Amino acid sequence: MKLLISNIKTLVQVDENSRKWVAGTDMANLKCIDNAYLLIEDEKISDFGKMEDIPNFDEMEGVDMMQEIDATGRMVFPSFCDSHTHLVYAGSREIEYTDKIKGLSYEEIAERGGGILNSAKRMHDATEDELYESAMERIHEIISLGTGAVEIKSGYGLTVEDELKMLRVIKRLKETTPLKIKSSFLGAHAVPADYRGRQGEYVDMVINEMIPLVAAEDLADYIDVFCDKGFFTVEETDRILNAGMKHGMRPKIHANELDYSGGIQVGVKYNALSVDHLEFVGDAEIESLKGSETMPTVLPGAAFFLNMVCSPVRKMMDAGLPVALASDFNPGSSPSGNMKFILSLACINYKMLPQEAINATTINSAYAMGVEDEVGSIARGKIANVFITKEIPSIEFMPYAYGSNLVDTVILNGQVL
Repeated sequence: MKLLISNIKTLVQVDENSRKWVAGTDMANLKCIDNAYLLIEDEKISDFGKMEDIPNFDEMEGVDMMQEIDATGRMVFPSFCDSHTHLVYAGSREIEYTDKIKGLSYEEIAERGGGILNSAKRMHDATEDELYESAMERIHEIISLGTGAVEIKSGYGLTVEDELKMLRVIKRLKETTPLKIKSSFLGAHAVPADYRGRQGEYVDMVINEMIPLVAAEDLADYIDVFCDKGFFTVEETDRILNAGMKHGMRPKIHANELDYSGGIQVGVKYNALSVDHLEFVGDAEIESLKGSETMPTVLPGAAFFLNMVCSPVRKMMDAGLPVALASDFNPGSSPSGNMKFILSLACINYKMLPQEAINATTINSAYAMGVEDEVGSIARGKIANVFITKEIPSIEFMPYAYGSNLVDTVILNGQVL
């Protein structure tokens, strides 16, 4: 089956060389083709170019099996890649939202049994089917908003049984949705209430019980740790990452959301695919990231929702680093998987150019979840995960119209949804 999208006003994020990421000043460059076509065959992008150079498909074999979409006035983007989410969860936490408005801090809410521990209790009470069904609703929502690849973490279980339950739900989502999904084991998301004062024992359980069972069922692509003030120390993170790597899980960790934690450095030490959050980044952290294979990943939705300081994105790019952006979709600190809104926050709060923000939510975020060879740009041979916009005047209009869903048609794995 062939699908031809013709008369595209602008084909965005064209990649002739299948780069793994975009870094530094190059993040302001976004290759596009005006008045373009895009040819999809089966699940893959097979060709693209200017309309004036379009092949004569009438002479090609199988032309009678070709579907055509006229995209006059509309643009085509590669689907967003959301490289950091917690979208498998049981129930919302809007009461804590009120607590935040009243002035309680993230740490204070956690001390009262809220936060991650609240979600853990709800997770324990939910069945796998209930978790799957609620997650599917969120999956359908993010697909409609332009996301084509997503990483999903465990971490609301905090017991052996409940962590495995979460990861089995994520595996089921992998098998039953059109999204490209990667899974991360985040047993070290918080210390359960039963282990207060015995954090070392909980770390031992993560290492000696959880990780081997997760690996035995092949439930996780990555290993994650919340390495930050009030959560897990650098030394504990070091031990957990080391254990995960021995079982084939590459690190991809939370770091420096609440303070200068050393999380970035330990992530780089273990060749983490990404270090995420990064509200607190100084010269030492930037120096450790230079020359590494670790993607700095910023989560604007969480900083917005929690009214936190913004990560120094410009300083990182000026130092020559790449930057990825993700939603952090979760019930407590970022209850939205709308990656177009992340584009807007990037421009408004982080002073990123629209082109930089688009690079950060497509090709760079694809790298941050290990799928840059498959998605994240318009490149021949990549999976055809793209969306067609409504009629819009410019690329800049995408983040500018922050409250509008501008996605008109979603195509995943070459299929129009």
